[in-house]
Amino acid sequence: MAPKAFLDDLLEFFTFFRSPGTMWLWVLLPVLLAAGGIIGFWVVFAMAVANGSVNITEAFPYISTCGAYPPQSCLFGQVLNTGSFLGVVICFLKYQQVRDYGCRSRLNIIGLVLGIFCALGASMVGNFQQNNQLETHLFGAFLAFVVGILYFWIQTFLTNQVKPRHGGRWIASLRFSLSFCGSAFLIATVSLFYLKLDSESAYCEWALAMDLFLLFGLFAVDFWHIGTCSVHVHHQRADQESPDIQASTQTLAL
Repeated sequence: MAPKAFLDDLLEFFTFFRSPGTMWLWVLLPVLLAAGGIIGFWVVFAMAVANGSVNITEAFPYISTCGAYPPQSCLFGQVLNTGSFLGVVICFLKYQQVRDYGCRSRLNIIGLVLGIFCALGASMVGNFQQNNQLETHLFGAFLAFVVGILYFWIQTFLTNQVKPRHGGRWIASLRFSLSFCGSAFLIATVSLFYLKLDSESAYCEWALAMDLFLLFGLFAVDFWHIGTCSVHVHHQRADQESPDIQASTQTLAL
């Protein structure tokens, strides 16, 4: 393929993403994360029960217990790694959307950092199974669950601060309710674990995971209003060497 033909095809591809009719593609990001995570987790659970890795007649298993043994451990890691990547992209898009609406609050930056750490923690949970690296696995779970809940409390607060508020009044109430339920599930999971009520603790952990997936999926309402996203590459060296030389700026429209 000739270079010019390749560039023309690439330009046509990015032009497709810029068209108003394709704004729904941004909505797919949180929807894919939520749906893929929920389905993936329950498929891992079904595989673990089917091959005898866990025995639900003795105790209801934790999520990590289901994903600790092959072959479901492979799917478990893939689901969390894919979800972590989508999570980072979603957190950045949400940060930029809030910023573009005129909210220059440091809380928005803090939210972005927490969101990235939450995604990193989920990846660590998937890559370091509890049977191999328990300490690393637990640290990843802390980032995914605790930091994840903090991230969504920040998003709940920012929802009430940013105008326009996509989704109307119900979006703030729903985000608050899900964040509150997530906090309750988190506290219940830890408390019941220390009380040696493993099945009850595992129920709460599963509910917490589903709650976090739903919170990510709720960003679809906000992303419906994203028309385009651009990444700018600015060559700083040109400015430093000669102020009279116009710096090259490349724009990649996604």
